Amino acid sequence: MRTPKALPTLVATAALLALTGCGTERAADTGAGAGAPATPGEGRRISATQVAHVTDVHEATGMTLLEGPVLDERGRGLTLVDVTAPPGEPKVLSVDVASGKHKGLYTDKTGAYTSAQVSPYDDRLYLSDFATGAVVSVARDGSDPRTFFTGEVDGARMTPDDIAFDDAGHLYISDAQGTEPDESDGRIVRIDRDGKKTTVLADGLAQPNGIMFDPERRGLWISELAKDTVSYLLLDAEKTTVASRHEAIHVDGGLAQTDSIAVDADGNLYQGLHGRPAIAVYSEYGARLATVEIPAKDAAGLKSATNVAITPGGKKAYMTVSGSDGGYVYGFTALGKGIRQSNGG
Repeated sequence: MRTPKALPTLVATAALLALTGCGTERAADTGAGAGAPATPGEGRRISATQVAHVTDVHEATGMTLLEGPVLDERGRGLTLVDVTAPPGEPKVLSVDVASGKHKGLYTDKTGAYTSAQVSPYDDRLYLSDFATGAVVSVARDGSDPRTFFTGEVDGARMTPDDIAFDDAGHLYISDAQGTEPDESDGRIVRIDRDGKKTTVLADGLAQPNGIMFDPERRGLWISELAKDTVSYLLLDAEKTTVASRHEAIHVDGGLAQTDSIAVDADGNLYQGLHGRPAIAVYSEYGARLATVEIPAKDAAGLKSATNVAITPGGKKAYMTVSGSDGGYVYGFTALGKGIRQSNGG
């Protein structure tokens, strides 16, 4: 998910998303070969099948964009967000992956939510709102909304994109600053679990998007949409300082760009792609292991696969896919079992 610095209305949000990482129209016009078998260098092909048609394109915004999938402990209930849903229409939804039935859980007047993840500290669902720069939380059923954080971080308002949690419940956010090709204003920000103290862990990033801990919770994988690069940030023991940082994977996505990241129990990375409805799967050492793809007959109207959720303790996985045909959930078999880092963000 990519965001501009100022979004006065949700309609403006949708229009600007269409020009940035959450709506790369140039890639959408080409089809990007989404339905073709994985080519040499893309690993083996994993076929995904449709689970649910969740949303249609909104008349008010001209888009729909599903993100932030989070599974419950049974692996049956999937919670997700629709980034471009207008006021009054569901912005947080739940999907029964067995039946495909879905319902709205939460909406408001101003939010444009780009990610969701459940805190291990209070079991609430946290949502990043790039329209206002805030982070809000709701109960798992969408009730009891609260503002967790709002305001500036080191003199600049955030445009929060994706979220990760450490085991203690502290938040780590990709702050997607900068909308021009030559801008590198993006940051990785830590917010302590009380919502009061903020720390900039890394800056100078080119539109950071995906963020997720490795299975050992030693460091963060982050993607930079404007560079099609995944980097690894090794943290200190307190997770308040970056001990080392390096570019780890260069994603050969062509017109597609790096979106959100999930990690399985074996350390494999599931890199969402915007501009192609597919997921690139890498080992922790950068080898391209597989490409998850939707059927060719679906590819023309679906242009992005933003994120992945893997069943806790199992390999059933679900990815959020969107385009001019609407917002969908597709299922596939993951390479490794699901853990907390396999859900949301």
